[in-house]
Amino acid sequence: MTDNTYPLDISIHDRDTPFLLLDSSKLERNVARLRAHTARFGVPLRPHLKTVKSVEAARLILADGTGPATVSTLKEAEVFSAAGCKDLIYAVGIAPRKLARVVALLKEGTDISVILDSIEQAHAVARYSREAGVKIPALIEIDSDGHRSGVVPGDALLIEIGKILHNEGAELRGIITHAGESYHCKTLQAHQAMAEKERAAAVACADALREAGLPSPVVSVGSTPTAHFSEDLTGVTEVRAGVFTLFDLVMTGAGVCQTSDIALFVVATVIGHQHQKGWIMVDAGWMAMSRDRGTAAQEVDQRYGIVCSMEGEPLGDLIMIDVNQEHGILALRPGSQQTLPTLPYGSRVRILPNHACATVSQHGEFAVVRDGSEHIEALWPIIHGW
Repeated sequence: MTDNTYPLDISIHDRDTPFLLLDSSKLERNVARLRAHTARFGVPLRPHLKTVKSVEAARLILADGTGPATVSTLKEAEVFSAAGCKDLIYAVGIAPRKLARVVALLKEGTDISVILDSIEQAHAVARYSREAGVKIPALIEIDSDGHRSGVVPGDALLIEIGKILHNEGAELRGIITHAGESYHCKTLQAHQAMAEKERAAAVACADALREAGLPSPVVSVGSTPTAHFSEDLTGVTEVRAGVFTLFDLVMTGAGVCQTSDIALFVVATVIGHQHQKGWIMVDAGWMAMSRDRGTAAQEVDQRYGIVCSMEGEPLGDLIMIDVNQEHGILALRPGSQQTLPTLPYGSRVRILPNHACATVSQHGEFAVVRDGSEHIEALWPIIHGW
């Protein structure tokens, strides 16, 4: 990938707020951790770039810049392809009007696979393949945990879809699954069991295709928790994960990381106080943080984020308890016996987000630092649109 970073040398105290701060050294450590884990099993990692949505960040995440990688929008696919990443999975069920863009990428030399879980989608992909004269690679999505979409293991629908793809003009690549329910696991044993459930479901479905005389060269599994807690990857050909690159409070609450591993902050300025209510007002609302409340179902509800000093250290029990569009309300966690920190008008704080992917999508660029430095080294543009 080409390096399009924008060199700077300004302080985190000088930039207008709110802005998105990324510690690239933490990102690199997070990536190295998961790569070391999957390498134990000899299984390659296919990072999901939907979390960072950035060509420059992807250069630190991908092994050599060319892939393999996963994307969640065709806009991401087009931008990453133009930057040199030529091995992609578009990991959202394919819509018929998007097939033209998929074929355009294929004809330009990008190996991009689509995913599907229905007869209707299979017919659409096969038909468009014939009309375009290009075999569109397709993976059959498996519902390994009841979380979202996918074919249930053991359903005869799997073989029907496989036959349509294989016999009617497309390219059957194999199986893909995502154990999204892993985000709700609370113990190491539960995480390990979910990882094995995901693996076993995917491998069983791949075996079923092969027994029916159909190909399944790809057996793709992955979520950030199952990727980290897998103990056996027999039969799996690749592992996908996305939020592991930056981490967030949901992953902290799930026991996958520590708050010190989170590479992402929103920097905000104190713009006022409501002393009688115990509130501190800042200029970062849901437009900066997102409305994601992913920690609400966890043991500790972080509301909209943990408030930290400008050195990145949590300020006791201070959290962002509520948000409006451009206003954030900071207060002590309910039940706290601590004293509200003194944060004068004009002072700045860093806020750790609930869901890194959602927060990143609210911003136009990362302000990049290394090793906790106060000096912004670069601005990395963030991809927007579908």
